[in-house]
Order: sequence, then C-alpha cells, then structure tokens
Amino acid sequence: MSPQRILLLSRKPLVERPLHKWLAEVVTDTVLITVPGALADIGADVRGRFRDCRTVTDYQSWSTEWTAECAAREHRVGLVASSSEDDVLRSARLRGRLGLPGQTTESACAYRDKLIMKDRAARAGVEVPGRRAIDRPTDLMEFIEEVGLPVVVKPRRGAASIGVRILRDGSDVTAFLASGELPAAPQRSGRLIAEEYIDGDFFHVDGVIADAAVVHCWPSQYNSGNAEAAQTGSELSSVLLAADDPRTFVLQEFAADVHRALPTPSFPASFHLEAWIPAHGRPVLCEVASRTGGALIARTYREAFGVHLSRENLRGQCGLGLELTHQPAAPRRAGGWVLFPPGHGRFEPPTACPVSGAEVELHMSAGTFAQGPEYAAHSAAAVAVHADTAEQVRERIRETTRWWAEEARWLN
Repeated sequence: MSPQRILLLSRKPLVERPLHKWLAEVVTDTVLITVPGALADIGADVRGRFRDCRTVTDYQSWSTEWTAECAAREHRVGLVASSSEDDVLRSARLRGRLGLPGQTTESACAYRDKLIMKDRAARAGVEVPGRRAIDRPTDLMEFIEEVGLPVVVKPRRGAASIGVRILRDGSDVTAFLASGELPAAPQRSGRLIAEEYIDGDFFHVDGVIADAAVVHCWPSQYNSGNAEAAQTGSELSSVLLAADDPRTFVLQEFAADVHRALPTPSFPASFHLEAWIPAHGRPVLCEVASRTGGALIARTYREAFGVHLSRENLRGQCGLGLELTHQPAAPRRAGGWVLFPPGHGRFEPPTACPVSGAEVELHMSAGTFAQGPEYAAHSAAAVAVHADTAEQVRERIRETTRWWAEEARWLN
C-alpha cells in the first residue's frame, strides 16, 4: 500500500469511474483535480472522502495543470496519477517539475507522439507505416511523391481519430490543401504526421504492462478503421479473438515487441494498442497508448477476465497491487461491442433490441438533434454483446446492426 499523498487528475464522472472505491486504501490521502460534471449524482460524503477535491471549468486549458501543481505542492504529494489520454503528458510534466517517480516525459511522449513512437518502434525492428512529419504543403507533396496515394494525415498527439484525414486521390489532396490546415508558414511545427495507408484487417490489443513487460493482454478485431467509421458515419464494432485463433498469439507477441521498443512507464499501467495485419501476415503498428482504450473496451475486458483496466491503471500508478498478475489462457466468455453513431436529424430511438446477449445503452435521448458523428467513438447507442464463441458474437453484432438500421430514426 502506498503511504504517500497522491495527486489524481480525472475528468470522468465518479458514477462511471468510482475512484473512491478503486483507491479505497489511499482515498483519504488523495487530492482530486476534476470538473464539476464529474461530481454530479454523487453525495457530499463521497467528495469528502478525498483529502482535497478541486474543480476546474476548462479541463483542457493550461490552467488545469497550474491548479494541479499548486495543489500538489500545497499537499506535498509523492505521486501523480491520471486516468485519461488528456492527462498523460500533463502528469508526466508535473512529475518532472516536482521530482516525483512515475511515467516520465520521455515515456509519455513515446506513447503520445505518433512520430516519436513509430521512429523508436522502427529502430527496434517493429514494422510501422512509412511516415513523415508534415509542417508545410511541400512536406505533404514530397511524401505523396515518395509513397503514392492514398496517405493518411493525422495529429501527432491526437486521439479518437479527431482530425484524421484519408487522402485517397488527387481531389482529396486538393481539398485538404485548400482547407488551410497546412499553411505555407506554419505557426507551430510538429503538429501533423503523414503515413502511408495500410490495407489490412484492423485489431486492438488491450492489457497491462509492468516492469517493461506485458503482464496480461488480449487482442480484438475491429470491423473497420476508426477514422473510416467516423468519416462514413457507419457503426464501429469489435470482437475478442478466440484463444485458438492463430492471430491471438501473433498479436500478443507483437504487443510485447512494441513495449520493449518504447520507454515504458516505471509503474504498472494499462495500454491500448492498434495494429493492422495486411496480406503478408505480419502486424503493422498503428499506435499504442499508455492508458485504457475507449468505447466498451474496458467493460468487455472486465467481463472476459474479471478486471477493469482503468482500475488496474490507477492502482498501478498509485503504488497499489494489481488484481490480475498473469496471462489468462482464454476469456471467461466471448464478447464484443458495437457503437452506433448519431445520424442527421432528430433521434427517434428504436424499440427494445430482440437480439439475445445484446445489452443496449442509449447515449442520446429521444428528440435530440444530431448532425452525424464528431469523432470515432461518438455514439447514439453502445451495445455490449456476449455469447459462447467469437463467431456467435459476430453474428449477434450483425443482427443488432440490422435491428438498429431498420428501427432507429433520424427525423428532419
């Protein structure tokens, strides 16, 4: 058990991520930095369990980091922990300024900056896409001349496929250059990366790392690329691979290779890795993050292996023991999920889902007006699906998708 005071950054609602329960042993020594909405629907007694609880109105601004540092110095904290992608670099910078242990800025950059990440992975022999930093229009044109179309342009430190552009042909390139997103004299360099487009099945691997090694993980297969789903407004789904699927071991070994190539966090942490398997059969790294994956990834993992990855992530950063310390041979049950994005118009929810093993959670209320998805995981509804086998999960996702397409309405 950690005897130190802890600074914890988290903007997630405590009703969804019960930090006071996950960190029960140290909650009275924990200073929470959060947003007012995260404290909604919880009692004052819950807030009072923390040593201190401070809210900020604009979580993305630098004022949050300043508030956190002031609180850390005031309470003389010995650890800094975070629970979201937004906070990985922010927490690392705080640790550096305060001289505290945990994930360093070097490690955080390697898990956040896609160019640094892939350069380090490539030097270690991990297969990655061709890539180039893109600061000016000429950078993009030279890269296209080198690798051909299609190419993908994305923020180097982005998440949820926000700002990702797939340039498939000359007209896409023309539209992108005309948008002004790449000015001839950029105000800030190091913002974008261009990569060659990889054609192959798309997967994610989720689990926990500690002491520069994978403690446990399991791969799942997406139905499409995240950016493609967001741009087309189609559903995004994922299914845990079966234990006897040959790709399971291949992707587990690939995840171990990727983490060996990067400066891993010094404390245990969850991770979310994405990779393609093209026709040649070898995984190619898309990206890896030192935090839990979004959508229903944590829920699916919990139902399959009995642990919540976000809980493990926070406990590891706070110096507390992990609940699962070995690699399971197989999931307890097959599982997956599907997200249905917002359409265009006023939402009219469907009737109850008739598909066995499908648990629907609406994220939009009836009458809500929408104009399509804003990012990859933006959903009108999320459905957790379970069955006896991975193939049964895939079939139930197909049935659920047909139900949604037939019954959900978006009225003008």
